[in-house]
Amino acid sequence: MQLEDVMEAERQWHRFAGLLAALFPELAASRGIIESPLFPADRLQRDLMGNTPMGGTEHSAGLGRGRWFIKGDHALPVAGSIKARGGIYEVLLHARALAVREGLMRSEDDPSNLGSPAVRAMFSRHEVAVGSTGNLGLSIGVMAAALGFRATVHMSSDAKEWKKERLRKRGVQIIEHAGDFGVAVAAGREQARKSAGSYFVDDENSPRLYLGYSAAAVRLKRQLAAADVAVDAEHPLFVYLPCGVGGAPGGITFGLRHLLGDHVHCFFAEPVASPAVLLGLAAGGHRPVSVREVGLDNRTEADGLAVGQASEFVLPLMRTLVSGVFTVPDADLFENLYRLERAEGLHIEPSAAAGFPGPRWLLDSSAGERYLREHGLLDRMDTATHLLWTTGGAFVPEEEYWKFHERGRKGHERR
Repeated sequence: MQLEDVMEAERQWHRFAGLLAALFPELAASRGIIESPLFPADRLQRDLMGNTPMGGTEHSAGLGRGRWFIKGDHALPVAGSIKARGGIYEVLLHARALAVREGLMRSEDDPSNLGSPAVRAMFSRHEVAVGSTGNLGLSIGVMAAALGFRATVHMSSDAKEWKKERLRKRGVQIIEHAGDFGVAVAAGREQARKSAGSYFVDDENSPRLYLGYSAAAVRLKRQLAAADVAVDAEHPLFVYLPCGVGGAPGGITFGLRHLLGDHVHCFFAEPVASPAVLLGLAAGGHRPVSVREVGLDNRTEADGLAVGQASEFVLPLMRTLVSGVFTVPDADLFENLYRLERAEGLHIEPSAAAGFPGPRWLLDSSAGERYLREHGLLDRMDTATHLLWTTGGAFVPEEEYWKFHERGRKGHERR
């Protein structure tokens, strides 16, 4: 894969925009484009870096150097998480291919034809299935059901109940499994293999998901330019991405590195109990390594990141693209969720806060300092940009969110 694949994914997103606007009223204002805002994060920067009290204005010459932004994928419409990028994209590509195969349209036809009664009737005889801890299931289930498919989501036992209920209300069938993410994916894959007319979206091995995510890089480049943020040798960009199986952060990293080259540095953040990509890369990046092989239990409150081993497809691609991986304790997820609301007024789910310790880790650890020195970046930090990428939260029920918030507040006050 190369840059042209990323640009083709962006072109396909625009081709499907009319259909998406017709299916989802919330996309009327954007004319069918699913995108998230870019927020300045000055107050969060001061709070997390500890240079000045909340509400202060000056910046010290220490750890808080550079500018902070938040890429708000927690606010992506339709699915409410980063998974909207890949999941919806894959369902759309599958739907068009199926309609062409069945002779109901040509590949060059307006994709809005996928919403016609004849095509929907055909889709109703087919199933789209996925294994998920929650957010990818929301993305796949909502899109598949909107087109008229029978939608099935195989969910692990650690998936949040409110996500299951949201899917059921959309007419999506939920099949629960006692094990973790890997068990749900394996069960869903096997059931789809045995069922005629079933298409399985495989989060562990899907180029379509990967490229759907990669188009985010094209949009981010435009947003940075609009915010007067340069990305070049004098102005490096550091991006911190929560990571589960690796598809979403991997696709975004792939796009950013191909668009911005060596001037962008992407770091993945994983739960302490679920460092799937870290282990795979540490072992050489040739094959996934289960966290259980090193005695970890894959138990974390970050349900979207509760993954026992990395994507077999993505892991080798990240060997030369990702800059580093760090791990985050669950307590920090809740505390940083609380601090984000206090500083910027934004509501996210715990897993979406995984990347927040990234700038301090980079600037205030021996490993981070070594990375900056090896890449000739120590004297570029005053002009650097740090981008925290959030991943989910828009659809978290208010009662559930404030429980997260209270847990974070208590953790913060105990420090």
